[in-house]
This record gives sequence, C-alpha cells and structure tokens, in this order.
Amino acid sequence: MDTTNFISTFFWIIFLGSSIFMPFFRQKRLEAMRLALMRKIQKDRGSRVITLIHRQESLSFLGIPLSRYINIEDSEQVLRAIRMTADDVPIDLIVHTPGGLVLAAEQIALALVRHKAKVTVFVPHYAMSGGTLLALAADEIVMDENAVLGPVDPQIGSYPAASILSVVERKPIEQVDDSTLILADISRKAIAQVRETVLHILKENLPDEQAGELADLFTKGYFTHDYPLSATQLQAMGLPVSFDMPVEVYKLMELCPQAGTNRPSVGYVPMPHRSDPGRERPRRPR
Repeated sequence: MDTTNFISTFFWIIFLGSSIFMPFFRQKRLEAMRLALMRKIQKDRGSRVITLIHRQESLSFLGIPLSRYINIEDSEQVLRAIRMTADDVPIDLIVHTPGGLVLAAEQIALALVRHKAKVTVFVPHYAMSGGTLLALAADEIVMDENAVLGPVDPQIGSYPAASILSVVERKPIEQVDDSTLILADISRKAIAQVRETVLHILKENLPDEQAGELADLFTKGYFTHDYPLSATQLQAMGLPVSFDMPVEVYKLMELCPQAGTNRPSVGYVPMPHRSDPGRERPRRPR
C-alpha cells in the first residue's frame, strides 16, 4: 500500500470512528454532568433529587415526531427512587412534562403523598395533565414566574370526557347512538375517579371544602385540557406555590437538551439515600 492510500484509509477510519463513538462519549459526559449537579443540589438541600423531564419538542425518527410522556417505565423508576429514600429525607422532584398515562401519574402522586418528609415539586417551565397531578401532591410547588400547570380532566380517546357528557345532555336520548352512550358512561366514571384521586391528594395540605372546590376545577372540564394555569393563578387558588427557584434547577434543564431515544426521562443518584444525623430535616406538615 502506498503512502497516499495509507493516509486516505487512516483518515476514513478516524472519521468513521469519531462519527460512531463521539455521540456516545458526548452523551456519557452529559450524564456525568447531570449526576454531579444533582448531587450538589442534594447536598445543599439535604434531600433526594429526582427528575422527570420529557423533551418532546424536537425528538423525531426519520422526520416523524415522537412524543415523550409519563409512562409505566417512568412510574417504576420514580417509585423505586422514592422507596430508596429514607422517611426523614425530603424529596425534590423536578418536573418538565406534557403529561401522560393516568395510571402512571397517579401511582407517582400517591407515593409522594405517602412520603413522610417534605415533598417539593419544581416546575421550571411546564407540567401539564399528569405532571400537574404530581405537583398537586407536593407540600410546596416551586415554579418559575412564567411556568404553568394545566387541568387534569380525563380524556376518552381523542375527546375530553366532560365534552362527551355535554353532548349526551344536550341531545334527546333517541338521537344519541349506542357508542356515544357507552363513551358517556365511561366518561362519567373517569371524571369521578380522577376527581376522587385529586381530592385525596389535595386534602393532605388543604381544608376539605377548598380541596373539593379545586378538585372540581381541575377535573370537570372548566378549561380545555391544554389551558395553561399560571403560577400566580395557582397561588390565588390557595395552592402552596412559591417562586424561589434554585439556579441549579435551570442549569440542570440546560444539561437536558433535546433528548435522545436512549436517554431515560427519570434520573436520580443511584444509591440509597439516608438522613444525616447532624442535620435537622423538615417534616411533611399534617
């Protein structure tokens, strides 16, 4: 092999190797930076930090958008992180999501309610639908001033459950087909079930009457499902919203650029987290 061919072959080997391995090393570096920042937040706040971040804006495969949302895998991982956290260690959950499966979101929310120490949910940008359910389970919701939550009214297929019931109520029964009546029956049950869950969650921190009013507001279709409820609106409703967002949370979001298909959406430092005997731990208010 002459020198020219050798140099050309060597160049292509280097080029192909870098094309294959550089994204892998770049991803590993990002993961290491995220874990380091999470450890810093944990040390500063004396808490267990869990992230639930879905970057769906530009995630695509062959030009076809792929949505990221709360699923059963997410709930399994978050529940595991909560189990690994001692009862006297506060939990800081950082949420950035469009929502997802009701079952998965309810599992996480109820686990947060059962945790004995203080639970804080940080919303730097948005936590819609199932993400809002997680925020409602917190003792404190820390939001950016421009961040939003949303309604948690059930969706039956592609339609809001409240809208299906509205159609049935407005038309004579003989003009409503059987499939719509079946959907209306499912919708009625879905709204009652989700409202009961939201009411149970809100009663942890709010008086019964106020919890009931907010449960109706969030679940009975007073807003469209994608309606953004601002931090100031939520604060006026009586929810425990504050604006003291740590700068490290914004930095952590910057380390979660458009997600790759192999990056898990849930993150936590992978080791049991126990309390520091020398540090006073805030307890969940009862």
